[in-house]
Amino acid sequence: MKAVSALALVFSLLPTLACGQTDSKKSEYFNQNVADSNPLRNEQARELDAYIQKMAADQSRFRKLFQPDYSSADAFAKSAEAYRGAFCQSIGYPPPGKRPDLKASYQQIGEDSIGVYYRAMFPILPGVHSEGIFILPKSLKGKAPLIISMHGGGGSPEVALFNGGANYNDMVRGAVKRGYIVYAPQHLFRADEFPKDIRRQIDDRMRLIGTSITAVEIAKITYAIDELIKRPEVDASRIGMVGLSYGGYYALVTPAIDPRIKVAVSSCYFGVQEGRYEEEELSVPPDFRFMDRMTLFNDADLVALICPRALQIQAGATDRPSHREKGKQLAPRAKAYYEQLNLQDRFEHVIFEGGHEFNDASAWAFVEKHL
Repeated sequence: MKAVSALALVFSLLPTLACGQTDSKKSEYFNQNVADSNPLRNEQARELDAYIQKMAADQSRFRKLFQPDYSSADAFAKSAEAYRGAFCQSIGYPPPGKRPDLKASYQQIGEDSIGVYYRAMFPILPGVHSEGIFILPKSLKGKAPLIISMHGGGGSPEVALFNGGANYNDMVRGAVKRGYIVYAPQHLFRADEFPKDIRRQIDDRMRLIGTSITAVEIAKITYAIDELIKRPEVDASRIGMVGLSYGGYYALVTPAIDPRIKVAVSSCYFGVQEGRYEEEELSVPPDFRFMDRMTLFNDADLVALICPRALQIQAGATDRPSHREKGKQLAPRAKAYYEQLNLQDRFEHVIFEGGHEFNDASAWAFVEKHL
């Protein structure tokens, strides 16, 4: 009986012994309440926030990258080449992929008293076309200047051209009336068979392959110019570009890359993203968030890639303040590039009586003066 009792006692103590051994093993390792390190993670967030703000305000990288030579207009343009290269690298221009060895096509779609209208297609990348409306003025005699007329967000060449042109006014036909040849490209903002955010989706996917929608849409203009200047009617030495809103963005960044564009009018865009960035950094739309957008490539300094060529910036007095006020602050900085070359007449910042629309009067007077 004693042996049985002793055995029972041993078995009854086994759970206690096991727990004792487990507690002993736990005590071999250092331990701490995880929440005790929460202040360190908060400090990381504060540090990174402060770092971003400091780098956003630091101009030393820009000054190192771009050292303008004001000894002459040609010297200035040459001194901007490294800056232009950095901008191209930032947006992924030129886009990857071999350009197709295919001919451009022009299909006549109509005519009226001022011009003949064509649907133009230019193969620019594997399986990708630049598509838009091409117009030859009926007043054409010999060669004539070429105007790129760029629609805005959610728009199209058709919206800017037909039924009065909406808020584009005479941004397309105004050029034809003055004897200019016009190419009005189509850019991607909506597509009936695709999600509403198709532009953002395409841009996100493009960044994963080394480019961006900005770079591809610039190529839809510059590669089309390569083909258009082969036409006997086009004077390759006289190319201009006009654009409203998103088109105003492209009327700034496209001439910044392509020096063949001798005069540009950017309407209702200049300074918009800088204003958004000041209020809330991430309110800047995704397709404007390319690398170094707010440190090296803000709107005022991108003007240095257009100078000494002619540029007009315009904004409506009754447009939303976000499309005007920050631009007013940045304009003197942009103008300074021209002033130091004694070329003040090649830069205009115009606040016109009107809203979010293209101002024909100031735009075409400027284009005619400089083209």
